[in-house]
Parts: sequence; C-alpha cells; structure tokens
Amino acid sequence: MSTATRQYMPPNGRLQTTNLRYQSDVPRAVATLLETTKQLQEMLRLWAMSQATEQHVSDLYVRLGSEFNSTVVAFQNFGIDMSDIYSIPQDLRAVLEACLSEDASARALNTYLPRVRQIIATLLRGLQSKQAAYWKAIGEAPAGY
Repeated sequence: MSTATRQYMPPNGRLQTTNLRYQSDVPRAVATLLETTKQLQEMLRLWAMSQATEQHVSDLYVRLGSEFNSTVVAFQNFGIDMSDIYSIPQDLRAVLEACLSEDASARALNTYLPRVRQIIATLLRGLQSKQAAYWKAIGEAPAGY
C-alpha cells in the first residue's frame, strides 16, 4: 500500500499536509458522512422538542465537519476535485447558528429544517457526481452500474 504526502485546503482555509494511503476507503467515508447527516437531522428534531441541547447539535455538527473532511480527503486521494462542495460545512453552520439562536420549538424546526435538508441534498448531489470518477480511478464498476 502506497503512502504519499498530499496538501489539502479544507473549507476552513488552512493548508494541511497529510499522509494519505492511496487505498482510502471512499465508500466507508461517504456512508459515515451520510449517516451523520441523518443523525444531525434527528438531533435537530430532538432539540425542537427540548430533548436535546444546543451542545448536542453543535457536537454533532463538529463530527459532521470531521466526516466531511475525511470524505473530501478520501476522494482527493484519487485525484478527484471536490471544490464544488467545499462550502457545505459553512452553509450548514450558518443555518444551524440561526436555528439554535431561537428557542427550541416546532416553529424553529419548521423554519430551518427545509434549508438544512436543501444543503444536505446539495451534498448528496455533489457526492453522487463524483461516483463515476471514483470508480474509474479504481478501475472498477460498482454492482448495477
């Protein structure tokens, strides 16, 4: 398994140099990121019912950011440009900050959840648009592709 040093400009704008294994696990990274987006939506629902705190939502957002960065690096490991989705964490943060600045309620959830879902849908479309390049890079076609 090859190891290389690659520079990566994450959404926070700080250049990072990371040792990457070329045998990264893109499907695992994507699956974990998608599961975290589902958990974030559920945590917002719980927050709206006062069954979770702002800190719970914030902690999950931080985890989502970490999973997002791992996913970006996994794709970039195969030379796949991910710059079209770099704004996703910042877009999501802005909506979450606005939502959490209000009192927990169904009204707040109904106001902000559609935008959260729209951002997640943009993420999904962005990831989906990278699939063909990934499968080409690894020299395989997925089942049913």
